[in-house]
Amino acid sequence: MSLETQLLEAREAYHNLLTGQAVVRIERNGRTVEFSQASKRDLAAYIASLESQLGGAGRRRGPARFIL
Repeated sequence: MSLETQLLEAREAYHNLLTGQAVVRIERNGRTVEFSQASKRDLAAYIASLESQLGGAGRRRGPARFIL
């Protein structure tokens, strides 16, 4: 599984936690890992780690601005 796919899955799992799902599961290093509301920080740290490994390429940017 590519880092980009892992990052997308982790972000989706984090979104699910923030919108009320009690437990989310993602595959990490070939095994399934569960996160709950109590482990949101761990999941956020995992997302940051994936973004770092991608060199920031996976980070979302704000809207483009045009300066005249």
